[in-house]
Order: sequence, then C-alpha cells, then structure tokens
Amino acid sequence: MKLIMAIVQDKDSNMLQNEFIDANIRATKLSTTGGFLKSGNTTFIIGIEDERVNEVLALIKKTSHSREQFMTPPVSMDVTGDSSLSYPIEVQVGGATVFVLPVEQFHQF
Repeated sequence: MKLIMAIVQDKDSNMLQNEFIDANIRATKLSTTGGFLKSGNTTFIIGIEDERVNEVLALIKKTSHSREQFMTPPVSMDVTGDSSLSYPIEVQVGGATVFVLPVEQFHQF
C-alpha cells in the first residue's frame, strides 16, 4: 500500500479529479496555496495498492500541464528609499509535484 500526495495547479484539478473517478481511484481533494507565485493549488491524497501506483502517476502526468505565465515581481526599496520599477517576467507554472510514500497500515471505517 502506498500514499500518494499530488500537488497540481487549480486549473488542472477538475480534469484530474474526473480521471480519478473514471478509474475508480478514491482521492481526497484539498485546496492549498503555495509556490513561487503563491497561487492556488489542489493537493490530492490517495491511498492505493502498490500495483496501481503507476496508473495513478500516469493520470497525473496526463492531466497536469506546465505553462508559461507572466507575473510582476514585488517592488523593492533600496537603502536610499528609491523604489525600482518592476516589469512583468515570464515564469513556468503548473505541472505536478508528487510524493509516493510507503504505508504501514491502512484502515477504512
């Protein structure tokens, strides 16, 4: 038995949740925030049999896409009190961060 924790961008979460439902994979969905852009993410927590781990990973890979996005860095003040203007920069966001952990015991009541 394994515990999979998958952090995906909110834009990909509904499609991934539907894939899990179609594949009869039970997942707990949590709304989370974090990362460089402090943007909305979704964390899925899944308890799954060892032989189905690759199936879950394939679904996550299929639905979680990285994309380019523009963001404006925060304005900084130097020691003289002058602020520097910030210009939008292009950054890569999305994709998925996945942890696969061994489970010593699993109970469902």
